[in-house]
Amino acid sequence: MDSSGKLRSRHDAAAWREGHEGIVVFTNGVFDLLHPGHVALLETARSEGDALVVGINSDASARRLGKGPGRPVVPALDRARVLAAVGAVDCVVIFDEDTPLELIQALEPDVLVKGSDYTLENTIGADIVTARGGRVRHVILQDGFSTTAIVERLRGSS
Repeated sequence: MDSSGKLRSRHDAAAWREGHEGIVVFTNGVFDLLHPGHVALLETARSEGDALVVGINSDASARRLGKGPGRPVVPALDRARVLAAVGAVDCVVIFDEDTPLELIQALEPDVLVKGSDYTLENTIGADIVTARGGRVRHVILQDGFSTTAIVERLRGSS
């Protein structure tokens, strides 16, 4: 199966979402080097509904997050293609803004999932999702997995 069909523009993802019956879950991130912690987050997010949409920071957006020099390591289209191949993922959208707020507004997900390093107060879009009757879920992160730590190890920094 060619999973590249899961890659959608914001407009196409909104149209897909509008035609999708069932509970749509949304999560987002840079997903620079996919690791088991990411997979666990994606699988847990998908278990919260009938379809999972993943928003990915564009290269420029990821750089503005200050993840470190040379980040992201993997270009956005390549990161999106890898995520699209993950069975738990139904749709992947690259966004260029600093936050996924506009994407969340366009997609109107029923469930918003972030890692436990976020709180309800600092989860972008939580107010929008809950105002529509949806819910926010914070997933406990797996210890020992961090893209930044992997990159530092590869560069010999730690």
